[in-house]
Amino acid sequence: MSGRADALTADQLGPFLNGSDTQCWTVLGSHVVTVPRGRRKPLQGTRFALWAPNARSVHLVGDFNKWRGTAMTRVPGTGVWQLFVAGVGAGALYKYRVLGADGVLREKVDPMAQFAERAPSNASIVHESAYVWGDDEWVAQRPARPAHEAPMAIYEVHLGSWRPGLGYLQLADELVSYVLSMGYTHVELMPVTEHPLEASWGYQVTNYFAPQSRLGRPDELRHLIDRLHQAGIGVILDWVPGHFPKDDWALGRFDGTALYEHPDWRKGEHREWGTYVFDFGRPEVRSFLVSSALYWLSEFHFDALRVDAVASMVYLDYGRSGGDWVPNIHGGNEYLEAIDLLRVLNREVGTQVPGALMIAEESTAFAGVTRDIEHGGLGFSFKWNMGWMNDTLRYLALDPVHRQYHHHDMTFAMLYQYTEHYILPISHDEVVHGKGSMVEKIPQDAWRQFATLRAYYSFMWTFPGKKLLFMGCDFAQRPEWREAHSLEWEVAQLWGHRGIQRLVRDLNGLYLQHPALWELDSDPRGFQWINSHDAGSNVFSWVRSDAAGQQLAVVVNFSPQPWSQHRIGLPQEGRWVEVLNSDAAEYDGTGDFTNPEPVQATGQPHDGLPASATVVVPPLGATVLRLEA
Repeated sequence: MSGRADALTADQLGPFLNGSDTQCWTVLGSHVVTVPRGRRKPLQGTRFALWAPNARSVHLVGDFNKWRGTAMTRVPGTGVWQLFVAGVGAGALYKYRVLGADGVLREKVDPMAQFAERAPSNASIVHESAYVWGDDEWVAQRPARPAHEAPMAIYEVHLGSWRPGLGYLQLADELVSYVLSMGYTHVELMPVTEHPLEASWGYQVTNYFAPQSRLGRPDELRHLIDRLHQAGIGVILDWVPGHFPKDDWALGRFDGTALYEHPDWRKGEHREWGTYVFDFGRPEVRSFLVSSALYWLSEFHFDALRVDAVASMVYLDYGRSGGDWVPNIHGGNEYLEAIDLLRVLNREVGTQVPGALMIAEESTAFAGVTRDIEHGGLGFSFKWNMGWMNDTLRYLALDPVHRQYHHHDMTFAMLYQYTEHYILPISHDEVVHGKGSMVEKIPQDAWRQFATLRAYYSFMWTFPGKKLLFMGCDFAQRPEWREAHSLEWEVAQLWGHRGIQRLVRDLNGLYLQHPALWELDSDPRGFQWINSHDAGSNVFSWVRSDAAGQQLAVVVNFSPQPWSQHRIGLPQEGRWVEVLNSDAAEYDGTGDFTNPEPVQATGQPHDGLPASATVVVPPLGATVLRLEA
């Protein structure tokens, strides 16, 4: 921010105070500035500015004043305290010593700090970015990419445990190489906003404008994102606006009052999480949160934000019962101020960062999450399909003999597929806390576990909706994910695990090569059941189509019984070529139940379709057939 004046005015702070500021990090926080002095040499230093309207006094403490404290002054009529310190530059450590309205003296980190000390230390650091981006072509092309009609295969990553010991710079080599080799289109980073407790996985955020310093400096994170972009890989940040922790040195009770959090505990706390809830209706909090989102998108070039726990924001009674919540002015349970904030956020992102995506983790049936704001929706680009995830994982855990009684757990998602724009998520939440890893969810012996998981992934990759898979799931490690331990990379070369990894790689390749698997995800023309009722055989079959008429037929068998003469209806006569078989030997399958020759579909109607063919369907496996032109 070189060139800014050393003192702020009420006019400059007005947008922050009235809730319309979308770049408050450029005004508040610490900024290295140059102060003109007429004919004398300009004065270099750092301007510090802090919003703490109810504080009795605020002192700046840092390594530049031996942590003794220098009094800050109020900007009249704003609740903002400021101080210019000559000679202080990038790299200086500092905190604010705030005497609260309650008479308690607290040392607080800067809510707008763009860099922080590595935990367990927590001082804020004056920071200036010197990074020169190399992804101009990627960013320029981003607005033209039609998100809903484009492929999206997301690799969700917890950077600290992907390969422990690697920082942003090393990950720029190793993570990029792995993602490219596996054919993913996007990487989603679990929260890298600064957080002191690693066991929170990043969901207990203390610094909403600073990246996690355990992994390196802010410009090193920029380098990682830049490298991913130059490799043609989109980058998504998991962003957490729904709650924040109660650490004394962070946002909670910042000036001795409920400042960032709502003052009524029924709206201001998630007691089951041990966290505070933002006061979504307060103008300054709106400026803070909208600015945080735009900061990561604009300053770090993230392509999308995955907004955590949206359901906890839009419902006043989320996780509460009895008298633990307060109805809205209409007597309902919708948190109207939070809903309004999300709409403002999504509108601003769409306006200021064209092509950036907003993805909601929303676990309920709240209507219109991805509907346009102008038509009463929240305006998100995508929503995680938690219903699909819960239904299909429940089916996956059943013994095959029982699956026939739960057949429509696998088909139910098509009843609501076109109500929202969906991502199918197998995320970190599904392989922790006693839920079991993906392969350990499946009953019976190892052969059946790996075969079933290959069938499941084949089902997922060919079903309507974008894809998300958590790290380690793509080679079926057996232990649950643990944030303090590395993935079990050594098993990726072993039988079964190796086959899963190769299949996921080839599924990504098949997915990218065939627009029928993604172009019409949100259009009923892109999907047609062949047979959704074959519960007795545990078989599901359907056709995927693209706008140009390319068609793929998918048959998935969740029974250990192979079906060597299985007749399926098809939309056209002609030659159908097998383009993937999850039972192939290269995937550690049997290799005995493939369709090696083109399957000839004749004009014999079947399954309500005008043509049909007899196909080989592997046990606990899937086959995908493409209609030859």
